Amino acid sequence: MSKPVYGKKAAESRKRETRSALFWVLIVGIILYLAWTPFQTALFNGQELNFEKPIFWASILSCLLLFLWIAHSFKSIQLKDQRDWLAVGVLLLPLTYLISLLSAASQVLAMNMVIINCIYATMFVIGLYTLRDKLGNRIIQYTIITVAYLIVGFGFLHWFGQGKTAGAIAKWFSNTVLNGTYTHAVMTDSNGLRLTSVFQYANTYAAFLMAFLFAAVFCITVSRKWYGKVFHSFILVPIIVSLLLTLSRGGLVMLPVVFVLLLLFLKPAQQLLWILYCGIAGVASLLISKSVTELGLQLNETFSGSGALKGWGILIGTSAVVGLIGWAIQSFVAPKLDKVLGKWSSKKGSSLWIPIGSTVIGGLLIFLFIGTGLKNILPQNISVRLENINFNQHSVLERFTFYKDAMKVLADYPIIGAGGGAWASLYEQYQNNPYTSRQAHNFFLQYLVEVGILGFVIFMAFILYIFYKYIRGYMKGTEEDRNSHFLYLIIVLSILMHSILDFNMSYVFMGILVFLGLGGMAAVMEHKPLAKWKVKDSTARGVYSTVVGLGAILIFITSIRYVQAADAAMEARRVVQVSTSYEEIKAPIDKDLSIRPSHSNSVLLLASLYQAVYQQNQDEDFYNASVSLLNKALKDEPHNKAMLRSLIKSYEMKQQPEQAYDVLIQNAPKFNWDIQWYEDIILQGYELGMKALGTGDHAKKDEYFKHATDAFAKVQEGIQHLKTLPEGQLQGKPFENTPEMILHAGKMHYMMNQPEQAVNALKIGIQDDLSQPSAQEIVRWYLAALQKQGQSDEALLEKLKQVDPNAEQNIKQLAELQF
Repeated sequence: MSKPVYGKKAAESRKRETRSALFWVLIVGIILYLAWTPFQTALFNGQELNFEKPIFWASILSCLLLFLWIAHSFKSIQLKDQRDWLAVGVLLLPLTYLISLLSAASQVLAMNMVIINCIYATMFVIGLYTLRDKLGNRIIQYTIITVAYLIVGFGFLHWFGQGKTAGAIAKWFSNTVLNGTYTHAVMTDSNGLRLTSVFQYANTYAAFLMAFLFAAVFCITVSRKWYGKVFHSFILVPIIVSLLLTLSRGGLVMLPVVFVLLLLFLKPAQQLLWILYCGIAGVASLLISKSVTELGLQLNETFSGSGALKGWGILIGTSAVVGLIGWAIQSFVAPKLDKVLGKWSSKKGSSLWIPIGSTVIGGLLIFLFIGTGLKNILPQNISVRLENINFNQHSVLERFTFYKDAMKVLADYPIIGAGGGAWASLYEQYQNNPYTSRQAHNFFLQYLVEVGILGFVIFMAFILYIFYKYIRGYMKGTEEDRNSHFLYLIIVLSILMHSILDFNMSYVFMGILVFLGLGGMAAVMEHKPLAKWKVKDSTARGVYSTVVGLGAILIFITSIRYVQAADAAMEARRVVQVSTSYEEIKAPIDKDLSIRPSHSNSVLLLASLYQAVYQQNQDEDFYNASVSLLNKALKDEPHNKAMLRSLIKSYEMKQQPEQAYDVLIQNAPKFNWDIQWYEDIILQGYELGMKALGTGDHAKKDEYFKHATDAFAKVQEGIQHLKTLPEGQLQGKPFENTPEMILHAGKMHYMMNQPEQAVNALKIGIQDDLSQPSAQEIVRWYLAALQKQGQSDEALLEKLKQVDPNAEQNIKQLAELQF
């Protein structure tokens, strides 16, 4: 069994003497990359035009880093042991996304995910080799920690109403700064203000804070300098207060879970120190949380310099006290604690008792804060969120619904998945109720849907293998060996665990941290030479660098082209606001579509431009261009509702309602809970059926009426299904009958000589108040349908007569109609 590659001090000392200029260029490049990426909305893959350009720039920069790595590490590339082959294995991840393009629900979103996974593979390979170097590893760890702490400070600038100050700093390198302020660093939802910092989403910021809370505690215990101990202890309070200000229940639920998992890696003395630091910082944070929360709420409404100064004073003062306490504990208590527990630490299973005890104590604290008056020390918005932590809470029930619906998607795309962005494209077809969520709120299930069982098995095998080998090496390593790369485990485990509940990995910056962390874990994992897969060093470096280099060149060129496309699409969006010139608007659109033919924003804009010109001059060429453009784009984006709506509009403009209706019918299964789609099918089916009836085409009439009444029946099934939702679960978008739908459905059943079905449909729309003409008409057709069956409702007839004296005669005329 070979030893973990943790130390090799002699070799490292020689490296210090011989590190090349390329090494330093690569390290500086990684530092700048890690500093730039979080301030681009953390590179959120939001499936919208606004978010695309920074992701493609991140891809371009990652390719440049990869070229630097190849130039620097070319001579050290080899395929001799398990670690080296991981550099090959990681290439399978973007490859599975490439394969999923064959069945992609959206070619545009799927290609975006191919590029994103190339970024991840690049960061893993760079981390795998660069983080083997002791100095390089130390610099990158300092960089990650520093950037994290800056993000925490950036969040507080906004919480204390100083968004303009933060924006003035960030505008030089961030495209998220608009009108001098970083967009939505403090978001507002039904719970009030929630701190998000660079992420624009509170739950992902909570996951980030959780990871770096534990990272800070770890840094306290390994810092050798007094100022390191003080500073890392100091930052604990801002991190915990920030976590509270996110109002993230998922963050608070997952925090103790990850904490206990991390404790299992530590000796009893370290476990007690972690609990002590978190406990002291937690108590201090709770004591100031109410005042900091109230000040933030006030300052975001009306800024006051004195109020902001007071907020900073409370936060910094409390943090300073905790910082000094942390330094004192680590300097004086920790050494004694290590000596006292030395014998216990050597016993088998000694690391289990404190995590078990902390789980019990943690459960007790949760009960106290949720079920007793102790919650009153918290700000009201935080205590309300804590009270709502239960399995019957709507966000929990909704997540379970997302997960079930994801499995429905998988059932139809089991092997290679439905491509990147599959959930955003397909969820309306498979959803259980009319919610709106373009994210599945579970990274693993979303990944499964995108690449299918094949890709998911490869991904999980890759992740679990690294964890397994790292843990084996960790258990056999010395204290110094264990500490050297433990930060990466903290980051990877924290983010991935929280990603079970949310879409943190849809932020490419979070994915970069995870894959760079996996590279760091793999760099020091226990490994063995592979006798069966021996490859000469010259062959290995030649083949690997060529394959990776050519792939990087292809992604580099593609990303540059996609940046140009995104720029052109944004320019078109800007021009259309200020110009009415056909040529001016069309020029940037054409540039975008020449690169990405089905880029939805430009397709829709150009289609609307063609439609507007056609309406003005009735030139058939523009109508044909609109229809051709949309049909071509829909081959790549068959689930794009906006494109389908635009195609329907084109047909209706040309007085071709039959073609428009065909689009509605053929695509109805894709939007099972869109009540407007059903309403259009019912109303247009009625009109087309009446048109066919007027020409004497009874077969065509029945066909249109059948489609429309089937749609109405499906609406009734949906309404009944929604009544079965658990009490705490929100329905989502409105899904209910309208008087027009009811009336037309009843009339169509009546005209298909189905009076019983007509009665059942029309009965739904009968109201007590018959003052409205539509309400009167529903009753008239209802009574006529009853009369057709030899039945009557005298009470309802008398009520109708009060508002319509000719009601009896009108009903008789309807009853005598023959179809």
